Amino acid sequence: MKEEFILNEDFYQKLKELLRENQIMIEEPLAKHTTFLIGGPADYLVLPDSISQVSSLVKLCNKENMPFYILGKGSNLLVSDNGYRGLIIKIGQEFSQISVEESDTTIAGKYLVKAQAGIMLSKMANEIAEHSLEGFEFASGIPGTLGGAVTMNAGAYGGEMKDSIVCVVVADSAGNILELNKEELKLGYRRSIIQDNHYIVLEAAFAFPKGKKEEIRNKMNDLNARRKEKQPLEYPSAGSTFKRPEGYFAGKLIMDAGLSGFKVGNAQVSEKHCGFVINIGGASASEVRALINEVITIVNHKFGVMLEPEVKLLGEF
Repeated sequence: MKEEFILNEDFYQKLKELLRENQIMIEEPLAKHTTFLIGGPADYLVLPDSISQVSSLVKLCNKENMPFYILGKGSNLLVSDNGYRGLIIKIGQEFSQISVEESDTTIAGKYLVKAQAGIMLSKMANEIAEHSLEGFEFASGIPGTLGGAVTMNAGAYGGEMKDSIVCVVVADSAGNILELNKEELKLGYRRSIIQDNHYIVLEAAFAFPKGKKEEIRNKMNDLNARRKEKQPLEYPSAGSTFKRPEGYFAGKLIMDAGLSGFKVGNAQVSEKHCGFVINIGGASASEVRALINEVITIVNHKFGVMLEPEVKLLGEF
């Protein structure tokens, strides 16, 4: 059971010295900030709108021994029913500017696109397409922000962040601002040095070649139609629940194990795509966690393959 929240007046006053009052929320339900629509309250949640604010918040938390967590769209996250005891720094729409340099700045014939970490991938893909630049179509239907996508080298339909990324601006765990080039990011399958070193993505630059706007739009529409046809987008979820095991597809293993439609409470293995665990209405975090554990156990027993969750857990379970 979650302990009763007691406002830390000193910490709250220091937050108000760094941010406007409308950027600070107290006991904010995290179910409102995740695509699972699940999660108890965070003690504090803030909405920074600049790199300097993020840096100052990290330094404040370190000084005050306040736990903190960086949140984007919450599209790959399961938050405990008890919530989070500490500060959530949400990099969201307040931190979502994008610029496309079409004139003088080119990299080997490609145009530079710079975007802040809180921009939604769908918005970024549309802006890139509007400038007739190609290579980001795959990301148009991924329901997350740029920061999370860069952190885990997100990908879909044969494309990944690493295909076009040039450099990333991050804050380290002490609040210092660093710039990392593509090689320094060590991007792999759903991995990067950002995860390993607990960096915070603030903005990123990409390079894209010119294409034909109509062809780019057609490709985006095709990929999004395929996603809608094959994925249970009508239900809250965190996307693909499990990483792809080497030599297998998680969804097929789960389906072959007879787990299509399998439920724990109001958490269910999607019948449309068995790689998704969905919230069919009012599911708790503990139900989702129990369902994930059951799927892992049954698939391992039947096929000798140990599935690894792609969804991150936050809080006490």
